Amino acid sequence: MCTNHDTMKAAVVHQFKENLEVQSVPKPHAGDGQVLVHIKASGVCHTDLHAAHGDWPVKPKLPLIPGHEGVGEVVEVGPDVTHLKVGDRVGIPWLYSACGHCEYCLTGRETLCKDQQNAGYSIDGSYAEYCLANANYVVTIPDNLDYVEAAPLFCAGVTTYKALKVGEAKPGDWVAIYGIGGLGHVAVQYAKAMGFNVVAVDTFDEKLDLAKELGADKVFNPMNGDSAELIQWEIGGVQASICTAVSKKAFGEAYRAVKRGGKCVAVGLPPETMEVPIFDTVLNGVSIVGSIVGTRKDLQETLQLASEGKVKTIVETRHLEDINEIFRDLEAGKVNGRIVLVNN
Repeated sequence: MCTNHDTMKAAVVHQFKENLEVQSVPKPHAGDGQVLVHIKASGVCHTDLHAAHGDWPVKPKLPLIPGHEGVGEVVEVGPDVTHLKVGDRVGIPWLYSACGHCEYCLTGRETLCKDQQNAGYSIDGSYAEYCLANANYVVTIPDNLDYVEAAPLFCAGVTTYKALKVGEAKPGDWVAIYGIGGLGHVAVQYAKAMGFNVVAVDTFDEKLDLAKELGADKVFNPMNGDSAELIQWEIGGVQASICTAVSKKAFGEAYRAVKRGGKCVAVGLPPETMEVPIFDTVLNGVSIVGSIVGTRKDLQETLQLASEGKVKTIVETRHLEDINEIFRDLEAGKVNGRIVLVNN
């Protein structure tokens, strides 16, 4: 732990595709419209790895402190902030802030705002002892929800919950979850909490076993046969397929698993393009829609379901000093559930 009150420990990206450096950096302080959060736990998301590697067309700032699943306690409040106080339990999501006045913000679609800032990407994030946040965009955490449990919900949880809402399935409908990883294992639980019948699809049998434990009604391994054909044969297709897998093949099968009038919801971000058969899309009335994280309201609902005991993330706790090893495990596909960094 840092002993100097003006500095803090943080994991910093200085150059893309190089190891992060865990070092002492200046501790920020809350200004107008801001709060300073003492980070208790921070989930590790695959997006953090993409940020550290500079993989996407829009590059993050450098140097960068990654992290967008940071949760903790408010320790400083900006002079004009009245709805939060020191001691409040909050989380800092991917949507660090939005403009608040564009057509997207005004119609409850703030995650589409073109002037948004993103935690751990365009703004320093939560791989640190302290993190600045926009007071209007943090979300409070229910008192009965542990910090370690809450952290992954600020991205993995809200992303999959929102995707299921976008899929527009109704209680009793079938939905398919493609990829039972950090996002998918939470998606299965939210789908069951929302009253859906769930098909889980993954290429690893141990992840399918986990999906069954979490309530999946059917599981399919594409290594043993085309999952879309099996889903169409056994249940007549799904109302919505949620593809969290980072695989072009998975997206193709997720599309073909959808019944007439249903939706294929794209969540994962593989680098390839998706091939869409125009004739089948038109004839079957199928929709393909992207879903990007969730709004503050979506996040409140996400946390509420977890606080009621209906959803529980499977986590392994590690420390900031382990971050480069954790990233290597993520790249190798060795991480089941979610890794959460905890501060002493």
